Amino acid sequence: MFRDRGPAWRQANAGHVSLGQLKVTSAIESCRRASLGGHVERSEDCVHTQIAYNACRNRHCPKCQGAAAKQWLAEREADLLPVLYFHVVFTLPAGIADIAYQNKAVIYDLVFKASAETLTTIAADPKHLGARIGITSVLHSWGSALTQHPHVHMIVPGGGISPDGTRWVSCRPGFFLPVRVLSRLYRRLLLEKLIATHKAGRPYVFGNQTPLADAQAFAAHLAPLRNAEWVVYAKRPFGGPEAVLAYLSRYTHRVAIANSRLIALDQHGVTFRWKDYRVEGRGRQKIMILATGEFIRRFLIHVLPKGFNRIRHYGLLARGACAGNIARARELLAIKKREDAPTETIADADKPRCPCCGGRMILIELFVRGETPRHSPAAPTRAIRIDTS
Repeated sequence: MFRDRGPAWRQANAGHVSLGQLKVTSAIESCRRASLGGHVERSEDCVHTQIAYNACRNRHCPKCQGAAAKQWLAEREADLLPVLYFHVVFTLPAGIADIAYQNKAVIYDLVFKASAETLTTIAADPKHLGARIGITSVLHSWGSALTQHPHVHMIVPGGGISPDGTRWVSCRPGFFLPVRVLSRLYRRLLLEKLIATHKAGRPYVFGNQTPLADAQAFAAHLAPLRNAEWVVYAKRPFGGPEAVLAYLSRYTHRVAIANSRLIALDQHGVTFRWKDYRVEGRGRQKIMILATGEFIRRFLIHVLPKGFNRIRHYGLLARGACAGNIARARELLAIKKREDAPTETIADADKPRCPCCGGRMILIELFVRGETPRHSPAAPTRAIRIDTS
């Protein structure tokens, strides 16, 4: 899609596409093509040779996030505890999401901070849990139809370490923290942070939002949100650590839409599957057709600012103190340290096998951008059919 229609779309929208968006389109169009260079591999057990072109490794490319997710999950596996895990979702109201469209780095950062502060504050309250908890947060800015819908997914162990560090405090079975209490504190904290940020000269507003540069106009814009119910959703707990990993593998490195949801690209536009969450049951699954230009526009509005981290850790799982906190939690839960077993690593498991003999492929040549490999790929293998009828 990007290779066939991208150049014409960029030309038609010149001056309205950011540098970050241009880099994403260029990366996706070049991914796994000769323009990025690559390497040549040959089987150890036969003469089969194949060329593999380099990936773009852009975090918005659907093809490149699979390997990154596997590596990230391998690193997170050591942090899992044998307790219930809960999934909590904090959503940004539409009135603020419109401002976030022009100020992604500022507003999304506030959402991360307000949601994490909400969860850690309520969990530390003796009326609820009375413990220090750990949080893994993942930002998604899209809805299923690629519309602007910023929200933060949080994966949280069902308990935490007591303030004095002497015991593990478990939550009630099947219940983590009261959603309504979370919603109201989240609303207050985020609105306070927005007002403070506006007084400091940000967020920037332009176009039809220019009047919001005035402090009184900005406060009036936020006023209706003070009495509205904000969406904070707590899902049922996971079945165990394995279920947590399976879920994280689908969420942490997800892009706005995966190739698997695409159905067709033709003269009518782009056809893809989406979920209408306003509908219950099987009717939720629907088909949408968008003009190719509109589809590309919707995909690119979810390109994040350069350097913005959309996976963050808080509390016990904060990167600086995570190892020590996990070790203490395991000690309090009376979990023996797992012995390192000589298992196959993620990197080894991902190494390709020869399609002819199943043997290990070894690297025999590297070539950079603009070079042509000296070796030629083997001819496609043909299955030999023996008719014994």
